[in-house]
Amino acid sequence: MPWLLALAALTLLRLWLAAILPLAPDEAYYWVWSSGLQGGYLDHPPMVAIFIRAGTLLAGETPLGVRLLGPLSLALGSLLLMRAAEDLFPGRRAGPWAAALLNATLLAGVGAIAMTPDTPLLFFWTATIWALARLHATGDGRWWLVAGLLAGLALASKYTAALLGLGILFWLLADPAMRRWLLRWQPWAGGVLAMLAFAPVIAWNAANGWASFAKQGGRAGDGDGDVGDALRYLGELIGAQVGLATPLVFLLCVAGAAAAARQWWRGRDAAALLLAALILPGAAIFLWQATGSRVQGNWPAILYPAAAIAAAALLAAPRWMRLRVPALVLGGAMTGAVYLQAAAAPLPLPRGADPTLARLAGWDAFLGDVEAAAAAQGAAFVAAEEYGLASVLAFGLPPGRVVVAMDGRWQHFSLPTPPAGVTGLLVRSERRGEWPPNWPGAEPIPGEDGRLVRRRGGVTAEAYRLWRVVPAPGQPPAAVLPRSGGG
Repeated sequence: MPWLLALAALTLLRLWLAAILPLAPDEAYYWVWSSGLQGGYLDHPPMVAIFIRAGTLLAGETPLGVRLLGPLSLALGSLLLMRAAEDLFPGRRAGPWAAALLNATLLAGVGAIAMTPDTPLLFFWTATIWALARLHATGDGRWWLVAGLLAGLALASKYTAALLGLGILFWLLADPAMRRWLLRWQPWAGGVLAMLAFAPVIAWNAANGWASFAKQGGRAGDGDGDVGDALRYLGELIGAQVGLATPLVFLLCVAGAAAAARQWWRGRDAAALLLAALILPGAAIFLWQATGSRVQGNWPAILYPAAAIAAAALLAAPRWMRLRVPALVLGGAMTGAVYLQAAAAPLPLPRGADPTLARLAGWDAFLGDVEAAAAAQGAAFVAAEEYGLASVLAFGLPPGRVVVAMDGRWQHFSLPTPPAGVTGLLVRSERRGEWPPNWPGAEPIPGEDGRLVRRRGGVTAEAYRLWRVVPAPGQPPAAVLPRSGGG
């Protein structure tokens, strides 16, 4: 089928980009996680680290290895989304359109080549929809077990997967035809499987003072901001969705969600209710959170698989049908422009206008400059205060170079402490200001020898200052990071 060939070609393109683009700081940080798998981490559950470990076992400790499961999981997730649409709304030929609309978003297109916790989250969320659609189509209660396990794996990817459980519960309670399942054992067994999949995260938190739960729970909006802040955050959230979903796909998805709610209300259609339950409560929570704090643009990505099905299956009016192809063309063009800028940078855009510059540009040359500076200073190790920068150094510096990270989060890892009584080189971004580093007794390296610039072509991505440092008792937590062997 043509759409399968298109998906295969798109997946190959994404794998190629995953191989040639350097790791962003967050990706390198998650690679550090994968070097010492745990039941949880301060920032997120462990699934992204498991994905990376699997990828590096197959493709080595390279950018492709770190990202390998991103393009592959989106391709498989697209097939599952297509099947789910066909099971929920047979005869409407909505499956290929739903998969195409999801792939046309920047959220999916960029997320496929950037390994973050959203990567496994989106896959397992979509796979759960597939299992629930199979349940709806077959009436076979064993699909509750599959759905429960997949939902638990989604929760082991990112805590926002709790919205998936909320949506499923709403589906069970709101539809009379679904409530009969509450008297059978399968949904409850599925819930047990979900909790078993999430149990390592609970155990890790219990052993670490509930650190991750506390950190992520503190992100909830408190509603104490003034009206101006609320309006600004709401505007940022909606604007981000228009851009990241791409404008026409966003319009279709919003209309599809409304159509799902309307169709259930009028006809008590359990399939339409499932989609509405997986979109509307989450959307309402994100909107509420935006009244008190900033909502990151990628967080609502989980709403789009169900919204894509709704847009493909429930918008049958000609005015909506005519928007499908333009939506795919616009989404593909926007995603292609980002891919091109990341890979070749034809436009010399400044940092503020080009996220690919800040995250991906100039790392190879910069790492060479850091190694040369460390050798010139006779440094026994290279250090950084920012966890992302430290992780990039650990992934990319030549083998044998000791890399030290200084940040409170490293106390939650089983990593060695830096050697005492030796001199190291601290690399510190100028974005952190003019005040001294956190490292006690740090001495700035004067002149041009003490400054490095990471750039792409003639455009500066970031500038750094270099400091001499010596480990000492009583300093803030520091750890020696694992090395990739210069990958």
